[in-house]
This record gives sequence, C-alpha cells and structure tokens, in this order.
Amino acid sequence: MTTTEDSSPAASGRRGVPDEQRRIEERLTEEVVASFAGAGDDRLREVLASLTRHLHAFVRDVRLTEHEWKQAIDFLTATGHITDDKRQEFILLSDVLGASMQTIAVNNEACRDATEATVFGPFFVDDAPLVGNGGDIAGGAPGEPCWVEGTVRDTDGTPVPGARVEVWEADEDGFYDVQYDDGRVAGRGHLFTEADGSFRFWCLTPTPYPIPHDGPVGRLLEAAGRSPVRAAHLHFMVTAPNLRTLVTHIFVEGDPQLEIGDSVFGVKESLVKRFERQEPGAPTPDGRDLGDRTWTKARFDIVLAPDTTAGDTDA
Repeated sequence: MTTTEDSSPAASGRRGVPDEQRRIEERLTEEVVASFAGAGDDRLREVLASLTRHLHAFVRDVRLTEHEWKQAIDFLTATGHITDDKRQEFILLSDVLGASMQTIAVNNEACRDATEATVFGPFFVDDAPLVGNGGDIAGGAPGEPCWVEGTVRDTDGTPVPGARVEVWEADEDGFYDVQYDDGRVAGRGHLFTEADGSFRFWCLTPTPYPIPHDGPVGRLLEAAGRSPVRAAHLHFMVTAPNLRTLVTHIFVEGDPQLEIGDSVFGVKESLVKRFERQEPGAPTPDGRDLGDRTWTKARFDIVLAPDTTAGDTDA
C-alpha cells in the first residue's frame, strides 16, 4: 500500500497516511461541504463551507484521537455550563486563543490616525449609569483615585460633540462589580463629550488582575503553562453617528505585566499611556479634596474612523 508525501507544515500530521485513507477523509469533507449547498444565504454557505474545511483539516493534521475528541466536547460543555448572564466563558476562551483580537484586527482596518481597537472583554454591562463630565465612575469601589481627560475627534481633526463615552474597569482587588453577589454597580459609567469634543471623569488607577481562572479556560491556561493575568487597563467604548464604534483600552505605562504579557493579547503600543502619580495634597483638576491620598492622572485623546458601513442596506 502506498503512502502520500507532502512537505507542507500543515501536512506533517498526515505523513504516512495511506492514499486510500486520505481519499476517504477528503471525500467526507467534500460531502459535508456539499450538504450546505442549499443554504439560502450566500454568506452562511461560505462560512459553513470554510469552517468545515478548516475543522476537518485540523482533525486530520493532528490525527485527533477519539479520546481527545471526547475531552474537547467535555471542555466545551463545561464552558457552556459555567456561562451565565454575568460570566461569559466562551468570550474568555476566544480571548485566550487570540480569536477575539484576530476578529478585531479583521474588522478594524487601520484608518489614518484612528485610535486602535482591542478586546471587548466579558464584563461590559448595558445601561451603566450616567456620570456626566467630571463625574466619578468608581461608585465606591476600592482603589486609588485617577483623573482621566481627553478629546474625541474624527480623522480630519474635527471635534465630535455628543459622542457617548462608556468606561468600565476592575477595582484594586481585580474584580468587576458583576463578579460580586450583592448587585452593586461600581467601576462603570458613561458620559457625553462637550461641544469641543472634550471629556473628563474620575475613576480608579488600573491594576493588573487575573481573568476568571476557576473554570475550564483557567484549566486550559494552567495546562499550557500560561498566566491568566491581564495588564492593568481601563475599558472604553466610544460611539457617535457616522463614525466607527471604537472598543479599546488604555494601559498603564511602566506596568511590569506589559513585559510579561497580557493573557488575552490586547496590548498595543499606541494604547499605553502615562498615569502620572500625584502626591497627597496635590491640587486636583476640579478641586476635589482627596485628603492624604495619592492619585493619578492620564490623558487619552481618541480619534474615530469613519463608518464605512453607514450607507449599507440589506440586499
């Protein structure tokens, strides 16, 4: 019985596979692809065909065993069981595999000097409170006070008034409000830019923290010898008419975790900002009395790309 030889890296797991066995496997792939030919939606048909080909190629490449297949099914089942309205384990899985960042890269092509996007994360909540410019999103959460200010402009440099700026973050213990069981709302809020595109608010100085690692994704990271820790960051989502929605973070310059690595691959150099620590008693921008506490301040000027889909309509 003859065997096939293929020097491509993807074929390394198929070397030594008899020709007849290879044909059986290829016929199955084509049979499954053909089963989707009747899909009424062209995009659905394209996605399912590509998914089938890549999935089958993976199974064949690594010569997946039935035991490993069962382990994968059990892993995905456990991921579903731990997911609820406050914890999205599938997003965590996508994040740690880099699929989230790859999707962001595909959907946020570079546009002049537009601010770079990064991962959404699993802890966004709709209907965060309105704090208004100069307000405090901390909501009583523990941590060092931080003043953030900046502007929102388009790629022509024109200020964007009325842009919605949504902000959320973990407290100094590394937990988001939804990870507590008492229903608190803290570390999140939204505001709108002024006529000149400016915004400002109080929050907490970001600190590194681990993503939830007491579930299947955590066990995966442990088995792979990877840390679950994220670099210190503050989440933003900025929306305005006719401009591309921006989901991004700012990271803390000098954070040692930046050198170690971010567990979800979300760091981009352009998003690393200086958080200047202020001594106790240093005057605050709005006259707020912080007593004997230190605080930090940071600036984040945001540039929104045009929304190239704004005029699209369904066929």
